[in-house]
Amino acid sequence: MSKNEKAIFAAGCFWGVEELFRTLPGVSETTVGYIGGKTENPSYEDVCSHSTGHAEAVEVEFDPAKISYEELLDIFWKGHDPTTLNRQGPDVGSQYRSAVFYVNEAQKEAAEAHKNELQNEAKYAEPIVTEITKADPFYKAEEYHQKYFLKNGGASCHI
Repeated sequence: MSKNEKAIFAAGCFWGVEELFRTLPGVSETTVGYIGGKTENPSYEDVCSHSTGHAEAVEVEFDPAKISYEELLDIFWKGHDPTTLNRQGPDVGSQYRSAVFYVNEAQKEAAEAHKNELQNEAKYAEPIVTEITKADPFYKAEEYHQKYFLKNGGASCHI
């Protein structure tokens, strides 16, 4: 029996990003939250004030025997525009930045390799601005944000 792993991605509004990963075979849990900032236990209002430095992100718990980290990266890259700085669709601000927060060196290497491959293939007309950063504390967002599309229906995010 394999042990589940975690991956953390930021790609705009976390409601839509969560929906990209939530129902994938091999994904056992998704949690939306905040990462990459300087404030401990920030609230949604804190993050939206642009004073904390956090990104809206999704922590994905997955079984690597059923879905690989590389497959999750493929979905991440295809699910948003990694060439727009601090923005996805109508969502503007540093909390909507494109980022991979790696939890180990293998994830860092895989994320950098994917990014370099996409850039070298000229997959996008503009340079990729996605940050690849060591994961620091991930703070779970308020309960009303969790599984938002599942509870309320979709169509309000860029996804």
